[in-house]
Amino acid sequence: MTKILLTGGSGFLGRAIVAELTDPSSPLKFSHLRVFDLKEYSGPEKDLMEFISGDIRDYSAVLEACRGMDMVIHSAAVVDWGTKSDEEIFSVNFRGTENVLKACTELNIRHLVYTSSLDAIFGGKPLVNIDETIAYPEKHPNSYCRSKYLSEKLVLEANNGAISTCVLRPSDIYGEGDPFHVGSLIDMAKGGFYVRLGNGKSKSQHVYVRNMAYAHLLAAHALLSGNKAVPGNAYLITDGPGHNFFHFFDRIVEGAGYRIWPKNLWLPRDFAMMVGFFSEMIAVAARPVKRYTPKMSRFAVIYTCTDFTFSSEKAKRDFGFVPKYSAEEAFERTVSFYKKG
Repeated sequence: MTKILLTGGSGFLGRAIVAELTDPSSPLKFSHLRVFDLKEYSGPEKDLMEFISGDIRDYSAVLEACRGMDMVIHSAAVVDWGTKSDEEIFSVNFRGTENVLKACTELNIRHLVYTSSLDAIFGGKPLVNIDETIAYPEKHPNSYCRSKYLSEKLVLEANNGAISTCVLRPSDIYGEGDPFHVGSLIDMAKGGFYVRLGNGKSKSQHVYVRNMAYAHLLAAHALLSGNKAVPGNAYLITDGPGHNFFHFFDRIVEGAGYRIWPKNLWLPRDFAMMVGFFSEMIAVAARPVKRYTPKMSRFAVIYTCTDFTFSSEKAKRDFGFVPKYSAEEAFERTVSFYKKG
């Protein structure tokens, strides 16, 4: 029975982690669950946990949130596809992680699971059937990727005996309430003109949000139970074979009852990069008046048009990760959430 702090618990992944933690079948039992986030938590499990509002960039707030805890699952982050400022990205992702580690050290919290990203090892070039032995790239394509690399490096270096840490690198997360992909694609379908990027041949990995949450529980349980293989390691997490980004999400959009038209319109990568550049410039120019995320950015083009495939064999071997939810169940749950009324 462990006292657990979950940072970023009001977010897409964070809510799924709360749901899995409060499921009776959870492998990780807690006596107290505390969620720390700027955004108010909402969900059916609200009565089973304590919510503290706070900014991950504020060390005093992080310290108070950590007080009395045995373990931290640190999933708070800002996700950026090329439109946020470097200061915002690094202050949340890197300095926020520094704050968590500092508080863990000060309060003698001995276990930390960090939610990183496959972007930490993404240099913008194809990566096919890689595993965790791959080195970090010499250069990252944007500040977000670099912030996740620096943050996970910080966490892994903190694994020193006094504190045991591990890093999870999720592939493209999808599921109910997906704020990044499904909603935007459905909006495009509603608009009556559906555009894909590239040529449909590139493949990337995906993971259902509840399976990603379940991986956090298994990794945390491994740290708490004294598993010797997990501390100081990073793990790639996926729950199925590689798919083309648009082929994968088209099934969800159509399954939810939305018409895709034209059926087979693809923007060549170079042309899409040019559109992405101008979209970013417009967003930056509008920032003093209105902050918004453009529908397309150069990183979105690179990300969806570049091969990036791997498996989760290391996670399976070291802490027993196998998907809790099948591909069929994940599809049905996601489609049901977005079902056209």
